[in-house]
Amino acid sequence: VFTDPILMCGPIISEYLSVPSVYFLRGFPCGMDSEATQCPNPPSYVPRLFLNNSDRMTFAQRLKNMLVRVLEFVYCQPLVAQFEELACEIFQKKVTATDLLSHGSVWLMRYDFVFEFPRPVMPNMVFIGGINCGQKK
Repeated sequence: VFTDPILMCGPIISEYLSVPSVYFLRGFPCGMDSEATQCPNPPSYVPRLFLNNSDRMTFAQRLKNMLVRVLEFVYCQPLVAQFEELACEIFQKKVTATDLLSHGSVWLMRYDFVFEFPRPVMPNMVFIGGINCGQKK
């Protein structure tokens, strides 16, 4: 199943059919991509999405980064709750969004370190940055 996993329908279908899934995405809010792939994601090193921090953060920026990471557990749960409910109903067992995403075979990430900060990645994460860039005039 080739899907953008933000809405979680693709991962649910691929798990239900027991077929491999390929995820095509820009990035996940809440760091769920790192969590699902078991990729190291230390808040003192990796800037959180939408904070506009670089990989060289001051102490205050690192503290803010850590606080945002802690708050992600609170504000991200409502985003995936309905899909977790649907998955529990389909599979007749407790399933989390991270469990569903962890079965992704390949993650096609639409960004590149040229435009982003360096961070740890897993071997099944492939960078295909630049496909959304417009032609220079």
